[in-house]
Amino acid sequence: MCATLHNNTVVRRGQVVTGTRAIPLVVKRNVVEETERIAESSGKIIEVKEMRKPKVGVVITGNEVYYGRIKDAFAPVITKKIEEFDGGIVGIYYAPDDEGFIEARLIELIEAGADLLITTGGMSVDPDDVTRFAIRRLGAADITYGSAVLPGAMFLVAYLSSIPILGIPACGMYHKITIFDLILPRILAGEKIGRKELAKLGHGGLCLNCKECRYPVCPFGK
Repeated sequence: MCATLHNNTVVRRGQVVTGTRAIPLVVKRNVVEETERIAESSGKIIEVKEMRKPKVGVVITGNEVYYGRIKDAFAPVITKKIEEFDGGIVGIYYAPDDEGFIEARLIELIEAGADLLITTGGMSVDPDDVTRFAIRRLGAADITYGSAVLPGAMFLVAYLSSIPILGIPACGMYHKITIFDLILPRILAGEKIGRKELAKLGHGGLCLNCKECRYPVCPFGK
């Protein structure tokens, strides 16, 4: 038998990811050898992928923040989460709800060496929520807007050539764990995230908002 951790679980060096047992306690050698042959012919049964250290460019959108009417809460949250994966912040820009302005800041971040772009705010359906239109205007392809996860229903993922773009809705400010925490490690492990992957998260994609958050030791995203 073989028991493993859940798929898409972030693990550290030296952590146990799977365990096996012979049932019963003693078996014939040919049974073990046959098991090995089956495993080898089946490809990778357990795979641990190395995550790259990202160089992240961030554009925080919204008239309220840009014009100083409210204090930004996104920058420290994103910075902390990126640093947990040994990543670095190339730059953080603030932008009003203006497609051209947002697009220009994204271009500047790419020119500065960003290999992962993150936008926050402007991801709802109000008329002034134009962040996703700026991303399309940038030339991004494979744009998927909306996910089967709460919090994170208005999440966006797109690709500009090999550069992933993640659009985080306002929930990223208020909830400790959101869809961003589910998707970021998979992006850093080289996985291509699209509509199918976001839809599959619906099963287990409801955060229980526990009084004491124990993520990832919980069913969220599993």
